[in-house]
Amino acid sequence: MTNEPTVTRDDAASTANEAAATAARPAARGASASAAAASEAPARRAPRRAWFALAVLMLPVLLVSVDNTVLSFALPQISRDLAPSATEQLWIVDGYPLVLAGLLVAMGSIGDRVGRRKLLLIGSIGFALVSIGAAFAPTAALLIAARAALGFFGAMLMPSTLSLLRSIFADREQRRLAIAIWATGFAAGSALGPIVGGLLLEHFAWGSVFLLAVPVLVPLVVLLPILVPESRDPAPGPVDLWSIVLSLATMVPIVFGIKSLATEGVAGIGIQAIVLGSFFGFLFVRRQLRRPTPMLDVRLFRQGTFGGAVLVNLLSVVSLVGFLYFVSQHLQLIAGLSPVTAGLALTPGLVAMIIAGLAVVPIARRVRSRVLVPVALLLSAAAYLVIALTAGSDSIAPTILAFVLLGTGIGAAETVSNELILSSAPAEKAGAASAVSETAYELGAVLGTAVLGSILAAHYAAALVLPSGLSAEQAEVAGETLAGAMSVAEQLPTAAGAALEASAAAAFDGGVVVTAAIGVALMVVAAVVAAVTLGRTPKPAA
Repeated sequence: MTNEPTVTRDDAASTANEAAATAARPAARGASASAAAASEAPARRAPRRAWFALAVLMLPVLLVSVDNTVLSFALPQISRDLAPSATEQLWIVDGYPLVLAGLLVAMGSIGDRVGRRKLLLIGSIGFALVSIGAAFAPTAALLIAARAALGFFGAMLMPSTLSLLRSIFADREQRRLAIAIWATGFAAGSALGPIVGGLLLEHFAWGSVFLLAVPVLVPLVVLLPILVPESRDPAPGPVDLWSIVLSLATMVPIVFGIKSLATEGVAGIGIQAIVLGSFFGFLFVRRQLRRPTPMLDVRLFRQGTFGGAVLVNLLSVVSLVGFLYFVSQHLQLIAGLSPVTAGLALTPGLVAMIIAGLAVVPIARRVRSRVLVPVALLLSAAAYLVIALTAGSDSIAPTILAFVLLGTGIGAAETVSNELILSSAPAEKAGAASAVSETAYELGAVLGTAVLGSILAAHYAAALVLPSGLSAEQAEVAGETLAGAMSVAEQLPTAAGAALEASAAAAFDGGVVVTAAIGVALMVVAAVVAAVTLGRTPKPAA
């Protein structure tokens, strides 16, 4: 009998385990080395070409943000030429950002599927063509329709820019600087609108503010395919048409209801419209929670930092757009400045906004967001307080000072809030987070005019004292808007015209006091929310 080693079950298992471990060691060492290398090696830094791509992507950012406020300075001329009612005048301003805000998330989802660069090109061409039509609109109704169409194509522009930036700049520090520049350009474009509008209106008709889009978008269409690579989601969710419909059905009634409450009081249909919009909003949220791949991941709002930063974003833009809405009319129609002089009067505030937006980046590394953002928002509150205390003054110095304070506060708060929105969301949900950030901006632009503008219009109509001798048509025009009153005053005898101008200016400035007081309250509330919810700046998502 041959003496062979006896192998027990335990010995066999031990031998097998040892062999497996031996075979696995090289693979494990390789995997460990790869993981270590991946964690230690910095991300590939973008070449110089990427910064030229950033410059190209800033063109639609500046255009969309300028378009939100450039119209404020054209309103007096539009009011004289097209004679819109107070409601039509508000819808001329709001039709664009309302549609834009309602479609931003939907267009972001479509861009994930068809390609973000492709959608950006389609939106640019459509935006330029519709801008030409808006420039020559013969009636207020057609101008409102053109503004809504601009919102449709504008919604194709914004989600694509931030998503493309994330794919271009892989290095975290470079990406952080690029996003800061993007956010600063977004805020600065809003302040640049009145200046650009003033320069154009000094020499051309009001339609020139729409034709501005053509020379801006032509280089974008040419350079985008050359400098910016295509980017899309490799596994996108399906396009959800019902969610798109529900998002629009939520926003339109709510904004309309706010307008109705401000102009007609509780006797109108404002409350019913708000209730209807809230009901559709509930359906929208429920649908997003039930879908495996929602158009908008509303679960992101469960994070205190994310929700707080979105609210800061929204209220900051409300204050900026509302401020520009009444200041632009005051400078031109009451102070008597030309459009270009009125625009230049706001230049110091624009410079302050740009400097604050960039300077806050290194400060945010050392100062907690729950301290930094409230301080910035309180600066904005101080701006509104200056306006409230100096309304009716013959000097424009308080207005310039107020806009410097507002620009500093908005520039800092917007940059930090955008960074918090992106960094507090998981990396795989960065697209949804950026869409929420842009939606908050556009919704703030809508509410800035709808809330503050409507309250101002209601106070003006209630406080205006009309001189005797006006026809029914003249009385209606003068009671609708400040521009209408100034236009009617030019048709009256000297004494009656001067009386109407003085009464209209007093009624408008009285409304400015009320509106500014509301602006102070909004900014204080936003500062408290920021102090409570933001906490420490979260670590940026990889």
